[in-house]
Amino acid sequence: MTFKLRGKVAVVTGGSTGIGLATAKRFVTEGASVFITGRRQHELDKAVAEIGGDVIAVQADSSKLGDLDRLYATVKDRKGRLDILFANAGILERQNIGDITEEVVDRHFATNLKGTIFTVQKALPLITDGGAIVLTGSTVAHKGIGGNSVYAATKAAIRSFARNWINELKSRKIRINVVSPGAIRTPGLMGAAGLQAESLLAMLAGQTPLGRIGKPDEIAAVVAFLVSDDASLVNGADVQADGGWAQI
Repeated sequence: MTFKLRGKVAVVTGGSTGIGLATAKRFVTEGASVFITGRRQHELDKAVAEIGGDVIAVQADSSKLGDLDRLYATVKDRKGRLDILFANAGILERQNIGDITEEVVDRHFATNLKGTIFTVQKALPLITDGGAIVLTGSTVAHKGIGGNSVYAATKAAIRSFARNWINELKSRKIRINVVSPGAIRTPGLMGAAGLQAESLLAMLAGQTPLGRIGKPDEIAAVVAFLVSDDASLVNGADVQADGGWAQI
């Protein structure tokens, strides 16, 4: 590894599984001190053991502002500052129009929208000028796929957040970018797809120019690039890492 994040302090929300876990591993390998969050303590404990190195787990639900306050109080107490934020926590529950429930809408908006807003806002007193933020979007925000309308709408909002916030934070030179994965084999996607998970992934692989779905490590590599000095001129971008699925 190149240790491009040596000495940096990073937070990864939703860091106990999937893309968040892979990214936390990548950050630590590149030399960063990393805080991860998740809602389930046993998953966090497993993640810490798997990641190794300089990682601290804080049990937190990003939709709960008190949990975010506790997260950033821990960061302040342990490290005193924050250089990198990967606002990754999110949920996906598939429902077609006609069957959408109020509870599903509320859960998506609480975690994917409110959670992202306050994950970023509450980090601002700690994040260094010139710091880097990456938000997790999705290629479904740009291309319709059945059963995903509520989720896709929240991810379209993520894209809008980045565009607005880079302007609002320009005096601090904080870069904010979006990584928009396509189909990635993660526990979240597999759980949302249910019994049809393998057939859905096979269908999406067939629709993708690269002919396959992605791996969490591939998204982690994109995020690590976006928060590094190699991406010093990349700001407000939506990087679609989907094998070309959204481009055709």
